Amino acid sequence: MRVAYLGPEGTFTHQAARLWTDRAATGAEVVPCADVQGVHDTVAAGSAAVGVVAIESSVEGYVVPSLDALLASADVVAVDEVVLDITFDAFVRPGHGELVEATAHPHGLAQCRRFVEARGLTPVPAPSNAAACRDVGDHQVALGPPVAGELYGLETLARSVADFAGARTRFLVLDRRDRARDRLAEDSGRATTWRTMLAVTPTITGPGVLARVTDAFAVRDVNMSSLVTRPLKAREGQYVFVVTLDAAPWEPAVRDLFGDLLAAGDALKVLGAYPASPGEGGLDGALADEAPTGSVRAGDPEAVLAEGLLW
Repeated sequence: MRVAYLGPEGTFTHQAARLWTDRAATGAEVVPCADVQGVHDTVAAGSAAVGVVAIESSVEGYVVPSLDALLASADVVAVDEVVLDITFDAFVRPGHGELVEATAHPHGLAQCRRFVEARGLTPVPAPSNAAACRDVGDHQVALGPPVAGELYGLETLARSVADFAGARTRFLVLDRRDRARDRLAEDSGRATTWRTMLAVTPTITGPGVLARVTDAFAVRDVNMSSLVTRPLKAREGQYVFVVTLDAAPWEPAVRDLFGDLLAAGDALKVLGAYPASPGEGGLDGALADEAPTGSVRAGDPEAVLAEGLLW
């Protein structure tokens, strides 16, 4: 059995792939791919039994290449998830010169922005955090997982340089769609909390279309824990809604919800169905007071409301 992942060795995705193989007790060989599309293509072709890709960072949000690859794939679907705590260290080559650049995956650079700015470094994106460590120049600081520094013989310049402690990233385990139902049937007894990723493409747009879609979830009492939009590539100004809901697609309320959306003329595609990791269920109730800086609330003075709402 082979498990494809975004390489090279030492990426967070490599760690997630190893964690999943240990959890699944498959004894699988983990195989690196050059990019996210390569992981999808390897799984679709049957060259790997499953693939692992990052899908969402708690700091930077959804990983767009992974999301777009799922939307575009007719043959690949997510069947499991892995959640990793993310820690970044800063590495340099032994005997390095003057350090003027910081290199990492774009999400890694975003998660370590304060460290980069404090040292006056120019950010340089890399295909992955491990690739940044593997290819780091004498004038660069590479940001990546602690294991990557060890793998590529680097010196540790600083530890735990991320802006936010406790950052986490979710990874999806991909399988061929024609095998997914059998795999999910095997897993259905090991979890009580499920997640489903659903792509909803309205065929009729205009005022109220999003309200109609979200109301359908409320009517069927199905919790929507995430909603993002992605543009339809061939048509300007039209979007697909990618919804994560806290239930399995075979549950009666979800089947009824799907029927309601189909009857309204929407095109649907399940991008993934998988047991939620511990602590990764949906939110229900009041959220912590973490609204964006400058948000206003009912009861604020009129001047504060005017500044926040631009009215």
